[in-house]
Amino acid sequence: MNGHSPNCRDASISYLYRVNSFTQEMTAIHSENKLKHEQVQYLEFLSRDLARAKTFYTKAFGWKFTDYGPGYTAFEGEYVDGGFTTGDPVKGSILVILYSNDIEATKNKVIEAGGVIVKDTFAFLGGKRFHFADQDGYELAVWSE
Repeated sequence: MNGHSPNCRDASISYLYRVNSFTQEMTAIHSENKLKHEQVQYLEFLSRDLARAKTFYTKAFGWKFTDYGPGYTAFEGEYVDGGFTTGDPVKGSILVILYSNDIEATKNKVIEAGGVIVKDTFAFLGGKRFHFADQDGYELAVWSE
């Protein structure tokens, strides 16, 4: 007997299954030709509360998540994939900018999901955009023509 309870063994097997699934998904991305040389392919965020982050991004943008153990969840986008891992977010990092067909509707969804508008909609060369903070304090932006 190795001293581990059956539940610990089951959790380990479950975790290994998720890691294997994640590896298979990354391989599938290669076969879908999503990877482009020297282009952004994956974004990883830190979050103090993964469940809260998943709820926010699902409500605000319709993102779908796959959990890979208790400390990681991933989303798959049409062009860029990403994930959230447990940790303390760092302010002042890179600005992630999302595109919207209807910037006002998207802004309303962000607010309804619990986001805070930190820069209201403004014009810039190429269109208009707003900035918001999620519940972990990350500042992101949404733009439209």
